[in-house]
Amino acid sequence: METWRVVATVLLAAAGLPLVLVLMAKARDRRNSSATVAITGAVAFVVLLLLGVVMLTVLPAALTWGVVAVVAAALGVMMLAG
Repeated sequence: METWRVVATVLLAAAGLPLVLVLMAKARDRRNSSATVAITGAVAFVVLLLLGVVMLTVLPAALTWGVVAVVAAALGVMMLAG
């Protein structure tokens, strides 16, 4: 496994896990339902996990780094939008 794949996946996890928490908080603010928050968190975490596995194995370099940039940008926008 190439080093750049591992680095990109670690960066994805570093930006993705807080993004999952932000998504869960936004779901709580909108619906005020524990079930909706749990489902949102589970779906976001599974998508992040699958994306990480695909990045580690088969995704090309340009697309991998593009995904990392998009996730980091989404986290930044959601944190600033508050």
